[in-house]
Amino acid sequence: MTVKAILELKGHDVLTIGPNEKLSDAIRVLAERRIGALVVTNGDKKIVGILSERDIVRTIAKDGAAALDHPVRDAMTAKVKICNEHHTVNEVMEIMTAGRFRHLPVERGGMLDGIVSIGDVVKRRIEDVEREAEEIRAYIATA
Repeated sequence: MTVKAILELKGHDVLTIGPNEKLSDAIRVLAERRIGALVVTNGDKKIVGILSERDIVRTIAKDGAAALDHPVRDAMTAKVKICNEHHTVNEVMEIMTAGRFRHLPVERGGMLDGIVSIGDVVKRRIEDVEREAEEIRAYIATA
């Protein structure tokens, strides 16, 4: 299973925010949409950062309530790990585990093409394992 297959099932839609937007606006979007991260773009689908719940917590811990008026760029992770549609589920799991994050933007031609979460990856991996187990049961039953 590849990232391309995951995106074909879940779609390519990604919620984004600009680096100059207020952190409070980002928090509102995360809460309303019940998601854990926003990809930060300049409006041209070029990835300039990612803002996760963890980034927000760190910023508020450091600056208190005043952080809510800070621009997203002050809290975002600028060095974004990305993947492309050819990465496998196992490769994406390795990237997420090594980086200790739960969201990985998908880039195509230098532009944002989607996002995969740890939930997407685990779901696909479980489906693979269940399918393999069923194939083994069928093989044993016919032997």
